[in-house]
Amino acid sequence: MQRIIVIDDEPYILLMLKKMLEKEGYEVDMATNGVEGIELYHRNGANLIITDIVMPEKEGLETIMNLKGENPDLKVIAISGGGRVDSREYLHSAKLLGAEKIFPKPFKKDEIVRAVKELLEE
Repeated sequence: MQRIIVIDDEPYILLMLKKMLEKEGYEVDMATNGVEGIELYHRNGANLIITDIVMPEKEGLETIMNLKGENPDLKVIAISGGGRVDSREYLHSAKLLGAEKIFPKPFKKDEIVRAVKELLEE
């Protein structure tokens, strides 16, 4: 079974993505920031990371840099609702750091599912 780690500081986003992806047959771990997400990755591994950008402790851009530095082949989807700047700027930066797919919040559930399937079936 393929494992996905979802990293987001908004509990309802975490639960929504977890339920949605488990329904599709994926194993899903959740983390509320990049520090927890990286620890989960080291402990359990993952085939794909879905990470928010603006979070406490370790934000998503740094998380992407760290994980891609360790494993350049790891698939990453970045999501963002913005923060101090427009979410498109954060997402553009995430793309430059190696995120294969980027989605502004709010996103459509079927878009995320389609992106996950596409990345994990490559």
